[in-house]
Amino acid sequence: MSDQQKLHTAALVEPAGERRRQRKARKHAAAKIETNARKTEQTAERERVAAERAERRNTTYLPAAGEPEAAALRTPGRLRLPRHQDTSATLAGAYPFLAEGGLGADGVFIGQDLYSGGSFVYDPWTLYARGVITAPNIVLAGIVGSGKSSLAKSLYTRSIPFGRRVYVPGDPKGEHTAVAEAVGGRAIVLGHGLRNRLNPLDEGHRPSGVSDAEWAAQVASRRRELIGALAETVLDRMLSPLEHTAIDLALRDTVRSSDVPILPMVVDRILSPDPATDTDGRLAEDGRLVGHALRRLVAGDLAGLFDGPSTVRFDPSLPMVSLDLSRVAENSKLISVLMTCSSAWMESALMDPNGGHRWVIYDEAWRLMAYPALLRRMDAQWRLARHYGIANMLIFHKLTDLDNVGDQGSAMRALANSLLANAETRIIYRQEPDQLGATAAALGLTGTEQKLLPGLGTGQGLWRIKERSFVVQHQLHPAELAAFDTTARMKGKDEVRCG
Repeated sequence: MSDQQKLHTAALVEPAGERRRQRKARKHAAAKIETNARKTEQTAERERVAAERAERRNTTYLPAAGEPEAAALRTPGRLRLPRHQDTSATLAGAYPFLAEGGLGADGVFIGQDLYSGGSFVYDPWTLYARGVITAPNIVLAGIVGSGKSSLAKSLYTRSIPFGRRVYVPGDPKGEHTAVAEAVGGRAIVLGHGLRNRLNPLDEGHRPSGVSDAEWAAQVASRRRELIGALAETVLDRMLSPLEHTAIDLALRDTVRSSDVPILPMVVDRILSPDPATDTDGRLAEDGRLVGHALRRLVAGDLAGLFDGPSTVRFDPSLPMVSLDLSRVAENSKLISVLMTCSSAWMESALMDPNGGHRWVIYDEAWRLMAYPALLRRMDAQWRLARHYGIANMLIFHKLTDLDNVGDQGSAMRALANSLLANAETRIIYRQEPDQLGATAAALGLTGTEQKLLPGLGTGQGLWRIKERSFVVQHQLHPAELAAFDTTARMKGKDEVRCG
């Protein structure tokens, strides 16, 4: 390479090296600046921390017990607030269930209030006397196996030592027979092939303080109403005015000619009226249908139970009387007829104002409410419950059973709903999820109460007493467990069902 070329190459290489040296110098200067800035910040932070420490050391704080002597504070201790006190009624609104004051200690022991932990007692007559309720009737609903039958039996049997009496005008399953015998009462078993007869035309129990004329008028009225109700039940319709006349004349002729009137005599006189009574010759035609309907009770498929004098007598002094209809449970028409007769049979005793306090138990209510005549009789007893000292108990599986009573908007549906409206104590045991909406709507339950129902265990129920709510665990004595067991045929001998 020539000298000229060497000089040209050196001129090209030398500036590049100079540039590298400059870049390094700039990097070193930037790093030094950054290091100095960081040291400055650290020095400032140390000075700030040292200043705060010095300030804390130089600050005088109030001692935990307060300043001594004249400089002492008025409240050197911790702030204390007094406990809030109020009535149970006010707290119950703020804390439902948890702060419920209960129903008091007067009444029948039921079990444990699951929210307060205290004992739960109930007695409709005591609550009525205290003004807690204005209607002593009860509606009890729960699915099979929830424990509602045990609750009903426990409630009325524990009331007997308090002087209450129990009437069961119809027991379709025979569940109350053993209970009646255990408490010293009587269970009257009716059915085909048995010797027991029930005469619908019996005078019945005569209340105290009733004159002869008043008693005669009451007996005549009750007999007319009963025969009309029996005819309506068999015919499954209302009677016409002509049919009422035929029944009235036949009954009057029967009572006049016999000391112990029985139903076959009335049937004979409806189908073959006395010529002296049938002046225009049309009375037999007017009463032909009702006569043949009543004939079913004395000579047809319903014969054998009402066609003679009564072989049993209603004794209102017994602690419990139950009419066992389990032998005729397969015939719903016969059950309704028997219930109509037994209700009238017990009615004079129920309406005795001096008869004391009495329970009237309507079990398997869905069977009974399908018949207008019986439903009207039940409604009348519910409306007069306060006057006669009666507490009616209506037992359902589910409240939607009311939807099967008559058509929507019908008189029967209105009567069924009135039974629910005239019961200020509603006890709801476990319900299926698809029944929750209808149950909540019928009883006006809150959302919280509605959510409780599917999770209730055996023997646990939601008690709605007017506007107050309780969740109660029913407790049974071992003797009650054995007496109230309704599943003996489904279990071995040694098993005992609780609730």
